[in-house]
Amino acid sequence: MYFLYNILVIITSWLIIPIGWFNKKINFFLNGRKQTFKQLDSIKKTDEVIWFHCASLGEFEQGRPIIEKLKTQNLKFKIIITFFSPSGYEIRKNYKHADVVCYLPLDTKKNAKRFLDTVHPAMAIFVKYEFWPNILKELDKRNIKTILVSGIFRQKQSFFNAGLFSSFMKKSLQAFDHFFVQDINSKKLLNGINLNNVTVSGDTRFDRVYKITKQENTLNFIQKFIQNKHILVAGSTWKKDEELLIDYINNYASADEKFIIAPHNIKDIDLLKHSFTKKVTLFSDKEKNNNAQVFIIDTIGILTKIYSYADVAYIGGGFGAGIHNILEPATFGLPIIIGPKYQKFNEAIDLVNKKSCFVIKNNIDLKNYLIKFKTDEKFKKQAAKISKNYILNNLGATNCVIKYINTTLV
Repeated sequence: MYFLYNILVIITSWLIIPIGWFNKKINFFLNGRKQTFKQLDSIKKTDEVIWFHCASLGEFEQGRPIIEKLKTQNLKFKIIITFFSPSGYEIRKNYKHADVVCYLPLDTKKNAKRFLDTVHPAMAIFVKYEFWPNILKELDKRNIKTILVSGIFRQKQSFFNAGLFSSFMKKSLQAFDHFFVQDINSKKLLNGINLNNVTVSGDTRFDRVYKITKQENTLNFIQKFIQNKHILVAGSTWKKDEELLIDYINNYASADEKFIIAPHNIKDIDLLKHSFTKKVTLFSDKEKNNNAQVFIIDTIGILTKIYSYADVAYIGGGFGAGIHNILEPATFGLPIIIGPKYQKFNEAIDLVNKKSCFVIKNNIDLKNYLIKFKTDEKFKKQAAKISKNYILNNLGATNCVIKYINTTLV
């Protein structure tokens, strides 16, 4: 099976080259990997290294609390972070707490050996998922301590089904010395295939988002804009989300409401801006109109701070591939509105069941909830309290992992 897998990886590496001529993301994917081993030249044979692998930006945010805690406790270790996706690497390539940030080489036998020869980690830490058979095989062969953090498993994954490919992937999991998983179901699934080195630690993102509330979140330009109005912050919105918001703002919004919208894609801001009949101001405006009713955030990196000013949060993506991060607004104690596609996210399922996150299917649902939150203070406060307590009750995954790392690497 390894032979077939290696042939597939090589064929794929050839096939994606012409795609990169037309696809910017694939072009980043290919060109970025050309620099990987050059970027790793700074690692010396005498360095002690901990290697983190994150598929993309979301997984980085799960690994981040562990990285930053290690940096305060284990200064002798160099930290290397690899990404699979350009959407993670391009945003975090200058992350100050890592000694090297680079792309993970394609999972060929040659790359796996060369990468581990160069990095020679004392420990490899995979965040949430991504299981590359050649790299895991090589880690196992070299007896390098390997753990998974914030892992989550589902019955439909190949590890838990019958067949040759399933057996092949199960073997890859044997390279892990320990699994730190988010929930009891993941533990049961791993136990079911005779992997018992499992701890239900929870999700490190709770520690990450809780830390956000302790940082300085003041944004003077937002303070000037809100003017003691009822504030909806809409984060990571897509076209369908924006269509619903446009309908509500244009047809139903009252003068005592203001809206801050941070689109997922900031390239088509003009089209969004001109869709509103109410006054609009942009982050990029030299002179911001504080009397506007809509503020569009046409930049990245400040959304988490903006949630601290909200009364209600709308999180985008629920009419597409799936919702974006709802833990960031939850940590500020906000009621949350989402679209119908949230079933892959445990935190969304939990908060929907607890009634602090509310699912809409159309513009009427959105209108009803926004009016309810604005007019029923008791309802809003109850939902807000549930969100805040949910974060507080799920802290601690980072310390659980750190304790294991410190014990193992001493």
